[in-house]
Formats: sequence, C-alpha cells, structure tokens
Amino acid sequence: MFKRTAPFKQAALAAALLAGSGLHASAATELTVYTALEVEQLRAYKEAFEKQNPDVSIKWVRDSTGIITAKLLAEKDRPQADAVWGLAASSLAILDQRGMLEAYAPANLGNIGANYRDAANPPAWVGMDVWAATICFNTVEAEKQGLPKPTRWEDLTDPVYQGKIVMPNPASSGTGYLDVSAWLQTFGEPQGWAYMDKLHQNIGQYTHSGSKPCKQAAAGEFPIGISFEYPAIQLKRKGAPLDIVLPKEGLGWEIEATGIVKGTAKLDAAKKLADFSASREAMDLYKANFAVLAQPGIADRFQELPADYEQRLIKNDFAWASENRDRILAEWRKRYDGKSEPVAQ
Repeated sequence: MFKRTAPFKQAALAAALLAGSGLHASAATELTVYTALEVEQLRAYKEAFEKQNPDVSIKWVRDSTGIITAKLLAEKDRPQADAVWGLAASSLAILDQRGMLEAYAPANLGNIGANYRDAANPPAWVGMDVWAATICFNTVEAEKQGLPKPTRWEDLTDPVYQGKIVMPNPASSGTGYLDVSAWLQTFGEPQGWAYMDKLHQNIGQYTHSGSKPCKQAAAGEFPIGISFEYPAIQLKRKGAPLDIVLPKEGLGWEIEATGIVKGTAKLDAAKKLADFSASREAMDLYKANFAVLAQPGIADRFQELPADYEQRLIKNDFAWASENRDRILAEWRKRYDGKSEPVAQ
C-alpha cells in the first residue's frame, strides 16, 4: 500500500493553507482580453502583466483587427470581453461612439503623448505604440522578374507589377484599413478611389492579415507585399531578402491602444490592465517591436528605419476614419472584394 511521506504531507498542508488564505492560483481573477496583437507578442505581454499583478490572469481572444472589431460590435448588448489590449485606435473610437467603453485615466496618463490617446478626460482609450504602412520588396524575386524597386505609392500602379502585389483586406485588417483611409486622405476621395482602381489591376490577392503580405513577400510568393514595419523588420533580421520601402507620399498609420469594456464585472482587474498598458514597464516591452511609442523619449532607433521615420507619418484624422469606416468598407467591397482570399472556416 502506498505510504504518504512527510514531504507529501507538508506539500498537502501548504496547498491547503494557500487555498484557505485565498492565495491559490485558481483564485486569480480571469480577465478576458480581446486583442489584435501579433501572436508572438502575446506571451511576453501576458507574463509581464501577471508578474506585476499575480491576482489577475489574462485569457486572450486574438484575431485580426477587423474581426475583433466586428466581434465586439456584435456583442454590444452582451459583452464577452472585459478589456481590449492592442487594437486600432480607430476601432476603439467606434466602440466609444457606441457607448461601449468605460472611460478611465490610467496611472501614467500624464506621460502619454497628446496625439496618442483619446482627447476626452478621462479617456476612453490610451495608446501603446504606432504602426505604419510599409512596402516589403523582395529583392531576389524582383531581380529574377525584372521588376524595378518602387519608391512611391503611385509606382505600384505601373502595369509592370500586374499580379505581383499582395495587400491586406481593409474589412478584416487594421493595416488594410489604415492604407485605404490614408490614400483617401492623402489624395482626396475621388483621386484616392481612382488610385485604388489602378492598384487593383496589379493586386494578386487581398489577405485577411496585415502581416501576411510581408511574410508572403519574404517567402517569394509575391515580390511585393503592402504591410507594416513590424513584420518587415523581424523578417529582415532573420535574413529575408527584403527592402523596406517607405513611400515618399507619406505613411498611413494607426495607434495600437487599450480600453476597458463597459459593463465588465471585473472592473478593478481591467483597470490594473489599463494601468500596466500605459506604464514604463509596458513601454519597454513595446519598444522591442515598434519605433514610435505613446510615451515620448523611450523608443530606440531601429537601424532598419530612417531617423525621420516618425516625421513621415501623414496627418491622420482618426475621427474621420472612424466615422466613415462603414461607408468606405462598403465601397471597397463593391469594387475590389473579388480578389480577397477565402475566409478560413
């Protein structure tokens, strides 16, 4: 018969004491957090937050920006999320317009740049970092196919690139939407749609992920991928034959941001998440991935990007982009959706 040893008894007693004192791991508040963060970022962010807040555990629900935004809107009357950590500010602005966010001023709000947070006081959302449009150009494939390197958005309408370009679908990807809204703002609406009509002739596929076009370009599936700087830098560092092209007309961009879902039964835990997201500790995590942070003066210079990178961001009207999102996406689908990749089942 199995005999219980003294160490076993001591372990059992310790477990019982932990359970009785409320310190057992199972007593942690589970916070359901919706996110569009890149998959490889989730573990580090979760571990850092939970180390600082051992009484709270994160349960991630992750997808691309458009899908997470649609899910939150569909759940408006019966919210399933407690908080959002890492979603486009234009999406959070839509949620705020519909009364779905709990305004809250995190502990470090004074350190957040005015351009990178909701202007209301207290704010409905607070920024983390910035991501911006980038062209991923495969130099090896381009040489094989005799393709010139583009330097402007307008260059991508050259017939030499027919079928050679992949970009994100703006209905499912925040990166795709920042591209479309930026072109409409930069060129003006009639000229912006005319530009996209010409670009469409050269598109091989619209993907449902903002990082996928760069990954496809790195793999040589398409010589050109319209994406954003994070995957471009990561892939280039791993040896992919990519040139990171920042078009001369300027870069569409978005703020990755955090907000609390109104009606959450776990408000105190959600506030702890918002506090952490705006903290210096979190900024030190973000700066490993992004060259522009919501707290000025912290970000490191990325050797893969020019020193004036932040100055290349267009003047972006987030309120306009949010208010006109449904109209813009309806028009985009009508014109271009035939080249979208199938939705995964």
